[in-house]
Amino acid sequence: RELMQTSNQFYSIPQLQLAQLLVENSSLDKVFICNSGAEANEGTVKLARKYGKMHRNGAYEIITAFNSFHGRTLAMVSATAQPHYQEPFQPIPAGFVYVEYNDIDAIKAATTNRTCAVMLELVQGEGGVNIASKTYIEQVRAWCDQEGLLLIFDEVHTGFGRLGSLFGYQAFNVDPDILTLAKALGGGVPIGAFLAKEKA
Repeated sequence: RELMQTSNQFYSIPQLQLAQLLVENSSLDKVFICNSGAEANEGTVKLARKYGKMHRNGAYEIITAFNSFHGRTLAMVSATAQPHYQEPFQPIPAGFVYVEYNDIDAIKAATTNRTCAVMLELVQGEGGVNIASKTYIEQVRAWCDQEGLLLIFDEVHTGFGRLGSLFGYQAFNVDPDILTLAKALGGGVPIGAFLAKEKA
């Protein structure tokens, strides 16, 4: 395949075309293409921690919600706030704080000077079909803006039309700082990606 060198890394022309399509059709600025949703979510955690180191005095914790599901790697099992996924692999990596879903007060109470991001699914699938309220998502966005936190939407399950818009966040009219994608992105081909705003 044809290759193009960009910033000392080689990308295939189809990868660059995909990245361009994703940016042109979203509110985000940059794309990292990978192999799976779990890998995309791992990438967001690394990016959020780097952001916390640079902009929040070394903050590294990420708030996630009970009944979430973020992947099967060890770190993403830790991010997934479901004990039955975690118990066989104890001790799991630290750095995640769990709160009740659809509860802005829980996020506010869990936020400390160690917090760098909030990571949510707009619709939880593994813990039941739990749908975030629009008000909740708006409140989380406002809280992240106020506190200087990144807002991450895990759209591995909800991206590409599953909530009636290309990306799920568009149905809520709330932009994330980082967005993860997989599953429908490849139509059966193993691929994942995360998108980020320039500030992240």
